[in-house]
Amino acid sequence: MELFPAMPYDEWLDTKDTFHRFAQIVGKVRLAESQRRNHWWNVPFHLTGRGLTTRPMGGPERQFCIDFDLVRHRLVVDLIDGRSAELPLAGQSVASFHDGLFHLLAGLGIDTDIRAVPFDLPEPTPFAEDTRHAAYDPELIGRYWVVLSQVAQVLERYAAGFCGKTSPVHHFWHTFDIAVTRFTGRVAGASPQADPVTREAYSWEVISAGFWFGDAERPWPAFYSYTAPEPEGLEGEPLRPDAAWWLPARGAHLAILRYDDARQTPDPIGTVLEFLDSAYQAGAKLAGCDTERLASADGVTDPCLTPS
Repeated sequence: MELFPAMPYDEWLDTKDTFHRFAQIVGKVRLAESQRRNHWWNVPFHLTGRGLTTRPMGGPERQFCIDFDLVRHRLVVDLIDGRSAELPLAGQSVASFHDGLFHLLAGLGIDTDIRAVPFDLPEPTPFAEDTRHAAYDPELIGRYWVVLSQVAQVLERYAAGFCGKTSPVHHFWHTFDIAVTRFTGRVAGASPQADPVTREAYSWEVISAGFWFGDAERPWPAFYSYTAPEPEGLEGEPLRPDAAWWLPARGAHLAILRYDDARQTPDPIGTVLEFLDSAYQAGAKLAGCDTERLASADGVTDPCLTPS
């Protein structure tokens, strides 16, 4: 299988916009039915060998799970008692997908309620009324799934080098990116004026790394990293490789390496890891982190296997 296949933004925009809304519908069910965790770690999707999963939710007596099977292009709802129901993904509008999912849930005895409008998307049409977004190309979704899976493995390798508090590698359905976050161990003291989502997400100092598929403002997929709160002078720190740069974004800066710049190098994986490490070192240095103490080569902290 090709490593980092081409993923031009314009080529799959219609399919991306439709599937992003599918993901938000299922993600909002996850939000409603899961136990809240620190930094909203209960909310994102995790990856499986066939697609995306909400993970089990609903409580001990009513446990269920929703998976996007992106190999068979089906949505699958499984209950702890063995019952299961499926919905095809191809041929659906956002409205028909929304109605079909809630019909499946009702048939399985699951009564749940979501705020059924898109989050932070340019077209706010309620899901139940959105018949315009109806593109689902299985080939393009398959390519998205391959890219997502390969990037996830690179992020897992990156995560192994840090022994402090670290998030899972998870796929955010609201922003449609995949990320892993390292924590400095210090409380950040988020502003009381910030919205509650932001306050919880950034209650501690973080250096986050990930990948997103592009948007209207930046129509190209890219690897990224940021430090929050951002230390003064971060944008002046060096990044590797030379193709990486600091992008001003919402009053702060993102370290950026375009996906196409990485995939065209002789060693794409090494290039991405070099980029993520350079962005981490830049943020950690200015934030005053003890990077040596927090390092764990290949995920090993066993003192019998590492130098004293």
